[in-house]
Amino acid sequence: MADPPGCCSTCATCLLCPYSCQWITAKKEKRKGLRTTKCDCSWFLFLFCVFLFTLVWLYFAIIILNDFHNFNEFIFRERKLWLDWSQVLLIATAVLISYSSVLLVLALCLQLCGQPLKLHWVHKVLLILTALVVAAAFTGLGIKWAEEWKSARVSLQATGPFLHIGTVGGMTLLAWPLASFIYRTRKTGLRVFLLLVYCAAMIALYLAPLGITSPCIMEENQLPPKPALVGHRGAPMLAPENTLMSLHKAVECDVQVFETDVMVSADGVPFLMHDEELTRTTNVQAVFPDRAAQSIAFNWTDLQQLDAGSWFLEGRDALRGVGGLPVVTAPLSPLQRRPFPTVQSLSPADRNETTKQRIPSLEQALEAAKQSNISIMFDLRPENHSDYQNFVNVTLGVILQSGIPLQQVLWLPDGFREDVKQQAPGVQQVYGRKRLKDEKEPVLHVNLPYQDMSSEEIRQYRQDNISVNLYVVNQPWLFSVLWCSGVSSVTTNACQVLKEMKHPVWLLPSSTYLMIWIVVDCVSFLIIIWAFVLLKKCSHRRQPAESETDVLLTKINSLMQE
Repeated sequence: MADPPGCCSTCATCLLCPYSCQWITAKKEKRKGLRTTKCDCSWFLFLFCVFLFTLVWLYFAIIILNDFHNFNEFIFRERKLWLDWSQVLLIATAVLISYSSVLLVLALCLQLCGQPLKLHWVHKVLLILTALVVAAAFTGLGIKWAEEWKSARVSLQATGPFLHIGTVGGMTLLAWPLASFIYRTRKTGLRVFLLLVYCAAMIALYLAPLGITSPCIMEENQLPPKPALVGHRGAPMLAPENTLMSLHKAVECDVQVFETDVMVSADGVPFLMHDEELTRTTNVQAVFPDRAAQSIAFNWTDLQQLDAGSWFLEGRDALRGVGGLPVVTAPLSPLQRRPFPTVQSLSPADRNETTKQRIPSLEQALEAAKQSNISIMFDLRPENHSDYQNFVNVTLGVILQSGIPLQQVLWLPDGFREDVKQQAPGVQQVYGRKRLKDEKEPVLHVNLPYQDMSSEEIRQYRQDNISVNLYVVNQPWLFSVLWCSGVSSVTTNACQVLKEMKHPVWLLPSSTYLMIWIVVDCVSFLIIIWAFVLLKKCSHRRQPAESETDVLLTKINSLMQE
């Protein structure tokens, strides 16, 4: 396979140096007889596959950001170490994709310039390591976080049309180095094979929109009402979760339902707490260093001694207070960090109020919900406790004594649900499952992970007047897909973000999408034809010069032999 120089010596040298890790000028390269071998082509193919593999992982990394707070909590429960692992994920992914992208661009430019693709062994080792790291990441995702595969399928409803356009654009640009390679190689079989593969890939891409479906491809007048917002433990990006401050911040975000978690203390007082241990969201290790941190093992008096807010801030921020004045708080655990970067935007007054938060009782939360005229929805934990029936009775007693209108209470726990219906028939029953075919009583409210409901199911439930709440929805793209699907409400950590959305991220009439599809495909086809025609003319222009050079070299060689 001939590889004549196709660009200036300086450009060729600059490209060869980082790719081959050798400072070779065009003349030296010609004297050494460096050529692109079959092994070099194999490594280029491997580089291209690693790039695609890493690119797919980058897509997954961006998608799972919606649910990454759950992963952070999981790591804390297992290792007692709090860190925003999403930053680690994004930085590592950015390094891997940047490295493979730079190498691929260098290889394509070398091909266009007619230079040999001599990948250095260091790059080969690093590419193998990159492939292994990404493969390990996918494996771990499949084992420990398998529901994210469903999240990826949901995301395609939001990104499918744009992924199609981007892929068509990338494959169209690939026509230039491909045409250059085809016109330089003398192997007819390889030429035919590459052309057939490329043509098949482009035809598949051109027809891909036939299989792309999205609920956001609809007319403007068909758009369902905006889903109501349910504050996941309040407004956890603006205040410590499951506190009265978080409830009030959720009200400011126009949240209609305060979603929380209830446990019962050792002396029978229901209080708000998600974790079975108090370590993550209180300073229990500082106040009671010699006691186990089990939430239900503490009586109400002891629980009231705990600081349930300072963990939300960095240590220096929590102790600074308003206007830089010191605020007396209990010591912070070095393992506790602010869970969301939105903490940086809090005002000094909010920071000071954060440090004053205590664990609220259910009675206090019901009173605040009644005054704010919002509903409250909660789980009762732990579900597997031997005294769970007593937990249900105690919690019901507090609800009935609070005076809150029962229609403002949404009951999630499945245990002893029939007893709850008898004692408090006005409470709204919310089910954490889909309706059954032989349902005895009509299911009016369901609360499910967003991965478990398809757009078709959401539309069917909406037609049957069944309220569907999906959790946890933090990213605008996901909220947009569910909005277009017709979901009734979503549970979110980012109520302050979703509140500002007046319209889905994108909404296209089917006729407009059809026009975009046809235009993109036509433009791509014309560019590909232009690339092959132009490079063919360039290859014809080089042939006479190459022929003259070959004749001259032959004469010189003959004279030297004589």
